[in-house]
Amino acid sequence: MKKIDVEKQDSVKLYKIRKTLEELSQKSGRGTELISVYIPKGKQLHEIISSLQQEQGTADNIKSDLTRSHVVDSLGKVVQRLKLYKKTPERGLVMFCGALPPEGGGPLGSETVTVWEIDPPKDLNQYLYRCDDHFHVDILKDMLKDDNLIGFLAIDAKDAGWGLLHGDKIEVLSQTGSGVAGKHRQGGQSAKRFQKLREMELTYYFNRVAETTREYFIDIYPIKGLIISGPGPTKEDFINGNYLEYRLQNMIINTIDASYSGAEGIREAFAKSSEILGDFRMVEEKKLVEDLFREINSHSGKGSYGLQEVIEYLKNNVVQTLIITDNTNLHRVEGKCKRCRNLQEAIVERPLVIPKKTEFSSNPCPSCKAMEVEVNEQDIVDYLELLAAKTGTQLEVVSGSAEHGNMLASLGKVGAILRYNPGHSK
Repeated sequence: MKKIDVEKQDSVKLYKIRKTLEELSQKSGRGTELISVYIPKGKQLHEIISSLQQEQGTADNIKSDLTRSHVVDSLGKVVQRLKLYKKTPERGLVMFCGALPPEGGGPLGSETVTVWEIDPPKDLNQYLYRCDDHFHVDILKDMLKDDNLIGFLAIDAKDAGWGLLHGDKIEVLSQTGSGVAGKHRQGGQSAKRFQKLREMELTYYFNRVAETTREYFIDIYPIKGLIISGPGPTKEDFINGNYLEYRLQNMIINTIDASYSGAEGIREAFAKSSEILGDFRMVEEKKLVEDLFREINSHSGKGSYGLQEVIEYLKNNVVQTLIITDNTNLHRVEGKCKRCRNLQEAIVERPLVIPKKTEFSSNPCPSCKAMEVEVNEQDIVDYLELLAAKTGTQLEVVSGSAEHGNMLASLGKVGAILRYNPGHSK
């Protein structure tokens, strides 16, 4: 049986890249002044720096004073950042830079040059430099797609179904009936003739299934492994008869005895594959959420949920594993008085960030009444990551669109498996 090598990905890092790309996708420049630079792995940085400095010289020809100034400043900032690297990072480097208006908008000339640096999640093999009215994020977005595709075929003598495990979901592609007669012959036929006809129908059915399997898992979705399931010996007859194209035959990673074939069989096979597919992210996430619910439902005292409760346990070093969905969309806004260091904080949804920042900055400090409140904001995952790093807590970001993500959503999208029952800590 084939063994699938799956490269482990850091869920927090992938979440941050997705959030950054989402943010960058919505930004647009006032002219063609937003810079995107993709530096492939192994590329000499001095070549890139030299090329960008030449672009700075070319930018002096731009007619608009403001656009020229923005492009030259942005290129200068990228060059400045690149000079801080001794060599190109192992997987390559992506930089976005441009003059953008302040959050909430502002008049012409109020733009500030901002730079983003992204460590790509996979090896970057192409160079790109673009100066445009938007950032070119598509190459990075494609890198975030899960290319560890696993095909499922659930087959018996009555019907067959095809499914695909990709990213955060198991998808049923299609199913078909066999058209093969049952094992019991009707009157007027000899047993031998009936058996012969049934074998011919079965052979035709197997060839049809093999052809559809090839179309799905070679032509449309290039899979890395194939799991075949179903009740009874039909699946073994299909495999041993070498009906599958040789590439698919070599991709079989397991056969599973199941109660069902067809669409229902796909879901059953996936549920029974957790051990084989333990390295796949969707299976990992499912197990994390199931472990959390087990602790909650068993009343062990080691399952916690709700953001405020979880944060409190996190600060007190009680949390072993912290789980949050990727669609939580919360931000922490902080107002710190420069004079007395008094701290105000609030966790709000994204649309309420600017009003909350305005509230903190335009009102006097509640402690010393000084009008010197400095305001900052951060994504909730960034905040939780900082707290988790201080206590050695494992932080996992799971898909909010998958079935297990919906389960976690019923608990407020945040949960934690604790190191011990805090009620018994005294």
